[in-house]
Amino acid sequence: MQKRSSNALVRQLTARKRKLLSLVSLPPEALPGSLSQSRYRCGKPTCHCVRDEGHPRWSLTFMVEGKKRVQNIPKDRVEFVRQRVDEGKAFKQGVAELMAINAQLFHLMDKQTRDNKARGQRGAAG
Repeated sequence: MQKRSSNALVRQLTARKRKLLSLVSLPPEALPGSLSQSRYRCGKPTCHCVRDEGHPRWSLTFMVEGKKRVQNIPKDRVEFVRQRVDEGKAFKQGVAELMAINAQLFHLMDKQTRDNKARGQRGAAG
């Protein structure tokens, strides 16, 4: 019974892996990191930002060679950058799921190999 459910899980994981591989492709314009908006006050005493939330400022935060980088993004480029960051996140999620499936398959196949060896040793002893 355990072997049958294990085989079914292997088939299910392998099917999911095939589907992921067909869907996941490296997006050539993907960007790492996160896009965020902050607010700042310009310092002019008569500006609306003195009373309101402040002026919006967009930035892309990402890591390069282990160092955090923050790049200001002009308002007219925000959607362009947002799409590329979303592509990067989707790609990373797909790769992470694929790696998790590979780890599960490795574990199941390794267990199956050990179980088969144990059965073979019992059969030889009996």
